[in-house]
Amino acid sequence: MKIYTYSQARQHLSEVLNVAEREEVAIHRRDGRVFSIVSKPKESSPFDVPGIKTKATTQTILDAIADGRRSPRTRLAGLSDQARG
Repeated sequence: MKIYTYSQARQHLSEVLNVAEREEVAIHRRDGRVFSIVSKPKESSPFDVPGIKTKATTQTILDAIADGRRSPRTRLAGLSDQARG
């Protein structure tokens, strides 16, 4: 842990923050109080995913969803109908 006086931390704030990215930093005030600075990890949503480029139309996507929601028996019947012709 790196330790700074209040005056040092104030004069070199950029350095203090750079050190705090790697380790905890303590700042001691003249009156004896001690403060800690630690880097907080960036929060992100599990749903925050990058987009993809596709040529699929909205209708194609909706059709695929509808097809996936059909029961297995219905899907198999549709496949045999397609095979016939």
